[in-house]
Amino acid sequence: MKKNLYFYCILLITCSALAQVSPAIARYDLPKKRLLLQFCSTYLYNSNQGAIDVDSSVVLAATAYKLPLRLAYDEGFNEESLIGSDLMEKGNSKGIQKLIAKSTGLEKIKILLQLGSFYLFKPGVKPDDLQKAKLYMDQAFAESNKLKVVKWQHQSLLLLGKYYYQANNQSESKKCFLQVINECRKSNDKLGLAQGLEAQGDALSNLDPEKEKILLEVISLYASLGLEEKRIENYSKITTIYFWSGRMQEAKKRLYQSLIDLRKIGFRHQQFTETTIVYVELHQHNIKDALYYALKSVKRMETEKDYTFADIFYMRLGDVYNIYGHNEEALELYKKSIEIGRNDLDTGTWYKSFFSAVAALSLKGKNKEAIAYINSMTAKYPPKSTFDKMSVAFIRANCYEALKNNVQAEKYFKEMDYYAQQLHGPETSREIAHQYTMMALFYINTNRPQKAQPYTDKVLALGNVSSKTSNSDVFQMLLYKTDSINGNFKGALAHFQDYKRINDSIHGVSRNKQIDELKIAYETKNKEQEIKFLNNQSKLRESELQKSKLLNNVSIGSLILLLIIIGLLYNRYRLKQRNHSKLEIKEREINQKNINLRHLLDEKEWLLKEVHHRVKNNLQTVISLLSSQAAYLNNDMALSAIKNSQHRIHSMSLIHQKLYKSDNIATIHMSNYIKDLVEYLKDSFSTGQRIRFEITVEPLELDVAQAIPIGLILNEAITNSIKYAFPDNSIGLVRVLLEKTEADYYLLTISDNGIGIDTTLSNSKTDSFGMSLIKGLSEDLEGKFIMENNNGTILKLEFKPEHPLDKKYLKKPDHNFDI
Repeated sequence: MKKNLYFYCILLITCSALAQVSPAIARYDLPKKRLLLQFCSTYLYNSNQGAIDVDSSVVLAATAYKLPLRLAYDEGFNEESLIGSDLMEKGNSKGIQKLIAKSTGLEKIKILLQLGSFYLFKPGVKPDDLQKAKLYMDQAFAESNKLKVVKWQHQSLLLLGKYYYQANNQSESKKCFLQVINECRKSNDKLGLAQGLEAQGDALSNLDPEKEKILLEVISLYASLGLEEKRIENYSKITTIYFWSGRMQEAKKRLYQSLIDLRKIGFRHQQFTETTIVYVELHQHNIKDALYYALKSVKRMETEKDYTFADIFYMRLGDVYNIYGHNEEALELYKKSIEIGRNDLDTGTWYKSFFSAVAALSLKGKNKEAIAYINSMTAKYPPKSTFDKMSVAFIRANCYEALKNNVQAEKYFKEMDYYAQQLHGPETSREIAHQYTMMALFYINTNRPQKAQPYTDKVLALGNVSSKTSNSDVFQMLLYKTDSINGNFKGALAHFQDYKRINDSIHGVSRNKQIDELKIAYETKNKEQEIKFLNNQSKLRESELQKSKLLNNVSIGSLILLLIIIGLLYNRYRLKQRNHSKLEIKEREINQKNINLRHLLDEKEWLLKEVHHRVKNNLQTVISLLSSQAAYLNNDMALSAIKNSQHRIHSMSLIHQKLYKSDNIATIHMSNYIKDLVEYLKDSFSTGQRIRFEITVEPLELDVAQAIPIGLILNEAITNSIKYAFPDNSIGLVRVLLEKTEADYYLLTISDNGIGIDTTLSNSKTDSFGMSLIKGLSEDLEGKFIMENNNGTILKLEFKPEHPLDKKYLKKPDHNFDI
């Protein structure tokens, strides 16, 4: 049934802003214009996954290409143009009534059929429109019976059958179609039979096996009649059946055949088929073909300067880049798609680009930025359809899961499940299965397999109902973990092998190199296909063969003459070449030495990173050993000492972790390091909201030899503040400041507003070892250490950095964190 009346209003508003009809469309005849409307509207309906109804998709396509809407529905009674069509489009009801009153015979039947079609296929649910449609159809049927012309009786019956289908009277609809079909079979009317069967097939669901049988007969009939555009149109309908029923390989074969057919009839708008091929190839993890057709659809659009629905094609190219790790390039394409989709003809597809943009940010590890982006976009553009609401909840859940915020992640997974239960069409089942897969994995990864099982069952049920077999790496990982939990280790092993195979096919290649190579390969393959197409024309090939023979004879004579000239010039050329050769040899030697030095430098950097990685792992092992030792101790002082040691070791481990993850392996960015260290201490002591931390750190970097003492000093000072500055669970504030002074020194200040500390170190609660450690580390840094008691404890350390940073870094604004 029709769903979204608002689409019709949007189209009327945006119609005036659309570009002129492209020259390619202007050259199309009537069958090709109808084929364009069918291809475009079908793609829009499928890509929006049921969010808009079929009639809204047709209106959208007709408006975008500035084609009359009636072309999509008046086939059979409109060969070129109809009387009164302009009055209908303007809504001039009085003029239409006068026209009907003046018309007679065949002309009157055509006008009545056109009016019935106009009101029947208007977007939105309007009972008045359906009543008007039925009134004009009945009049057309009565007029055709008076004339006793079978063709118009059949056209009236077919339109009545479509009306009953819209009115949910399936039995009466089928009755009208079958009457036309049976009469045409008896009279051997192939065209009428094809039209009747096509109307019956369109009324059936894509999951109804009878639909495929009917459309195969329709294709055969149109082929025998030489109506190639109609054959291709119905051929694509079977492709859609295969696509939504999960028979991807069969759908792909038909999509490639469709491209060949479209080229033969000179139909240039092949991008809707190409972008569908991209989706299928991505589903089957075929990066080369997916990238080739994604680039080809964009290039076709840009070459023809036909940017209608450009947001769709930029989004699909972004999907290819995103899946294979080129997240920054993908993000730029998604932003471009969103901008075009919002500002031009809004098809609703750009909202999928928004989901993909969030995924690109998340894959780059920018989950907090992704959540902020979700919040800002949904505040400006709230999701309208149930599918979009489900997807927004899903991407929120993924981001929170990546941030280890399991409470928020579970909340949005449940919200996703709420909306998923409201969607039942085949168009959304693949996405729902994927989202339930991720939800089940979330519960398994958080050690709640009992909660994961219902959602695993839903994934399997979706696959059984729609005959879709998921071949994703996450699905295989879910089955692997489920079988492992249930003790089915043989099945678990098989699923894990499938997971590795799929994962390696996606990520087990040098992605940057491969993408660049495939971009070049696209250009080559495109030219090869054009050459192949030309070579298939036999007459042209024979003509070219004769020309090539003549050219060969001329070329041989020219070659002999050229060889004589080269022989005469050879001696002179060699004299000059010797000098050049010497210079080139020296240049190659220098270049080779430079290359060797670069390899050595890269190897050195890699080894340093590996050292930092292993040091970090060893320190983590020490922390784990201390934790194991603590489990056998009952002495509080010993446990406290072990805990303190763990914190000190973690402060050093964090530095090595930052180094091996950073491109700069010599210095530590103190802003990020101090923030992570404070977060760790805050979580370790479970301060909650009782103690607030205020961190102000300039964009400074330190050599690792200085960063480690600074981290230990921070650990000791902050730990003392948490443990002793705020007795009886009182509320407090701890401040950390790192800044550059005028004398090119760095000043580290750690203060709290607690009860203060005895500067004479006589207080029994003071961690004497910790204070000694702070002083000793200060001396190692050759810094000036000061401890004060002024409305709390204040520790200051002024020291000179070993390697000052460039001035450009010092011009950046401060990084302030309030934890």
